This record gives sequence, structure tokens and C-alpha cells, in this order.
Amino acid sequence: MSNVETEKLQKVLARAGVGSRREMEKYIDANRVSVNGKVARLGDRVEAADVIRVDGHVVKIEDKADRICRVLMYNKPEGELCTRKDPEGRRTVFDRLPRVDGERWIAVGRLDINTAGLMLFTNDGELANRLMHPSYEVEREYSARVFGEVTNETLRTLTKGVELEDGPAKFLNIKPMGGEGINRWFNVTLTEGRNREVRRLWQSQDVEVSRLIRIRYGKLELDKRLPQGGWAELDLDTVNYLRKTVQLGRETQTKLSVIPEKRKDKRAKINQIRKAVKKHNQRAKQTKRR
Repeated sequence: MSNVETEKLQKVLARAGVGSRREMEKYIDANRVSVNGKVARLGDRVEAADVIRVDGHVVKIEDKADRICRVLMYNKPEGELCTRKDPEGRRTVFDRLPRVDGERWIAVGRLDINTAGLMLFTNDGELANRLMHPSYEVEREYSARVFGEVTNETLRTLTKGVELEDGPAKFLNIKPMGGEGINRWFNVTLTEGRNREVRRLWQSQDVEVSRLIRIRYGKLELDKRLPQGGWAELDLDTVNYLRKTVQLGRETQTKLSVIPEKRKDKRAKINQIRKAVKKHNQRAKQTKRR
């Protein structure tokens, strides 16, 4: 029996930053991946010496120890799509992210085009996969402005659970945040990321969501100083908090300076982000006019 260490193909591709493990399974199923010149199949295992191609392009496979796990926080505005490219030329959440040599940013979950707020991106597919997987029960908190009659019975029903078309769902917690008449704000928490789940839960009670903002992922809250359309790389302690949450080992390296930033430097960085976002928005408008 061979002593050569092997790993599942989709796990290796995810770690290489090609996409999340779920995405890689879809790529393999669609015959887009080959190993040593042969079309790959789900369940294939690979070793370090194997040549892996995705859509004909060789994937650079690094040793686990050589990769630096990086995570970005992004403040998504309404109107952006959670896709890499849109055939209609609409703006996407990937448009302004920094380039990573030989890697790709992987979105940790999605937000629909009309939902704003906190998104995370990482170059580590295994981290992305675990943060999204329901078995790890990572909380997501949203601020929702709803339109309709909301009674105490409504709130009890939504925390007890309702049957949606793709199975039972519920909010772990609902916190009233004010408002007038039938337009009111609530903070809601759940541990799943199913498509439009927050909106569909409210709709099951004949209540419509008119605004939706994700404000927390795990214990990580959206930085209120970060402008919409802006991103910031997370420090080593925060990256390791996320890794620990989903039972991954500690990262020991970071691309960021380990010297603590002074308050004036933090303000300068936020102003720099605002200017960059403004320039990007202006360029996007000019391109759209053409």
C-alpha cells in the first residue's frame, strides 16, 4: 500500500483559492476539472505531484504550511451582485477587491442584490466552506425594516419555526429596534444562509422586508466606519477567531503590519477608502453611460 498522502480533490482546490468546496464539487460534476490529463470525478483523491487543471488552466497547489490565510471585511451596498461577472455588466461585490497573485477571493455566503452590509471574503476555501456550513451554526445577524402588522404572536411564530418551501426555518432571536406605525425595525439572528431566508420568513407572516442589512457574522460586527463599497483586511487575531470558530488551526502569519495603528492613521486609512470608493463609483457611472 502506498504511503503517499492524498486529499480529496475538492478540498485541495478550495484550499488553493479556486472556490469554495461546494463550488469545486459543482466544477468536478460539470467535467471542468482534470487530474494528470484525465477528467476528474467526485470522490477522486490527489497527491502533491499530480497536475490539476480547471477549465484547462493548471492550478498552482501550495503546501498547507506555505499559504497565508487572509480575510477581508466588505460593506456591500444595495445594487451589487454576489457573482464574479455579470453578463449585463452590472456591478458585483468582486469589482473593487484587491488582486491576489495566483489565488481568488471566495465569498463567505451571499447577499441578494437588494441586501446590504457585512460580507467576508477569504483566499482559504476550507475556511469559507466551514463558515457557511450549517453544522458549525455560525450566527448571522440582520437589521430588517419591515412593512406590515407585527404582533407578539407573529414574533412567537417566527422564533418557534415555520415551514418554508425548502424546509423548516426560524429566527433564533428577534429584537425590536423601533420605528413608527407599520414600518418598524427588528434585529434578527439565525444560523443558516439559505437563499433569501430572512425575507421569506417574514413573508410567511404576510410581512414584507423593505430594507435588509447584515450587521454581524459570528461575533464579528460590521465596522460602522467602513464606507459602503469599502473593504478592509482583518488582523491576525480576528482571522484566528474565525478559524477557531470552525475548528481550524491557528494562522501564524499575516500580510498586515503587526505594529499597532495610531488613531490618526486609522482615520487616514478610512478617508483613503472613501476616496477610492468614490473614484470607483465615478468610473462605473462613466462606463455605464458609454
